[in-house]
Amino acid sequence: MNDHERHYLFDCATAGVQGLQPYQPGKPLSELEREYGVRDAVKLASNENPLGPSPRVKEAIQAHVAELARYPDGNGFGLKRALADRHDVDLKQITLGNGSNDVLELIARAFLAPGRGAVFSEHAFAVYPIVTQAIGATPQVAPARDHGHDLQAIRAAIDDTTRVVFIANPNNPTGTWLPGRELEAFLAEVPRDVILVLDEAYVEYVREPDYPDSLPWLDRWPNLVITRTFSKAYGLAGLRVGYALSSPVVADLLNRVRQPFNVNSLALAAAEVALGDAEHIARAVALNDAGMQAWRAACDKLGLAYIPSVGNFLSVDVGRPAGAVYEALLREGVIVRPIGAYGLPNHLRITIGTEAENSRAIAALEKVLA
Repeated sequence: MNDHERHYLFDCATAGVQGLQPYQPGKPLSELEREYGVRDAVKLASNENPLGPSPRVKEAIQAHVAELARYPDGNGFGLKRALADRHDVDLKQITLGNGSNDVLELIARAFLAPGRGAVFSEHAFAVYPIVTQAIGATPQVAPARDHGHDLQAIRAAIDDTTRVVFIANPNNPTGTWLPGRELEAFLAEVPRDVILVLDEAYVEYVREPDYPDSLPWLDRWPNLVITRTFSKAYGLAGLRVGYALSSPVVADLLNRVRQPFNVNSLALAAAEVALGDAEHIARAVALNDAGMQAWRAACDKLGLAYIPSVGNFLSVDVGRPAGAVYEALLREGVIVRPIGAYGLPNHLRITIGTEAENSRAIAALEKVLA
């Protein structure tokens, strides 16, 4: 293919897609082995649960392997029933997705279009601009405050074209959070014709007393959509399953653009069991708490600033362009995540791992920085 053909094909795409950069996931272990010949590496790049799924979930997956020739339940009744019971909502308020990213895209497809806009914060999750621009809508970025959401700036960015506001609480990649009183006051100010998406992918890890229970807000604000995932604390990132809770009207609209069978059979079965396995979540959260303390102590010892986080990761300022530190850590067999694409060129986002993984990564970071 020559350059003329490349340019011709590129010009066939919409302007919004042309202006996007592909999402860059954390480097997989297999790629590190191919590129650097490193074996037994530690991956702390993608905010995964280092414990993985619980034994009960693995048993549920195995029990459903024999049915893989059949299409999954397109309505996901079993999982929806479990979610409805857990969150005290109606089945008609639930939308299932192939990960919560899928639900975010459904929201964009249902409510955004050319001539409409979506507001989100500086340093916010990379999927928000992707789903906005891909649909031809206009991204409106509000400046951050202390690396987190500035609700006053977000409110000021909302105009007559705004149809969606994305707020991650906690935020990825910074780990910052909004207290309930501030978020509740903000909700009261958002116009009713603007969909407010509250992305709570890391909610299970939060232990802050002023962090809100957002579920009762669904009855007060019908334009509120809460998104959650099984990819983090539940350890099901490889199966891709998430969900949204909203008013029945919004859920109906989202399900109109949802692809049939968007959540596979194994994911449905695994998520339903995982939701009820409180002991596994407790172990995951306890491991995360201990690991977070270890990483904070290590950063203090090394004189490194970090952004206080309530998620399962810590964004650390290495005091220099982080790309070189990232590459040096790769050669030590440690994969983390540089977040220059989020406007934080000196920061590495480090997922909390097991005690052994954390110790190895801390030693590698100390060696590299020395």
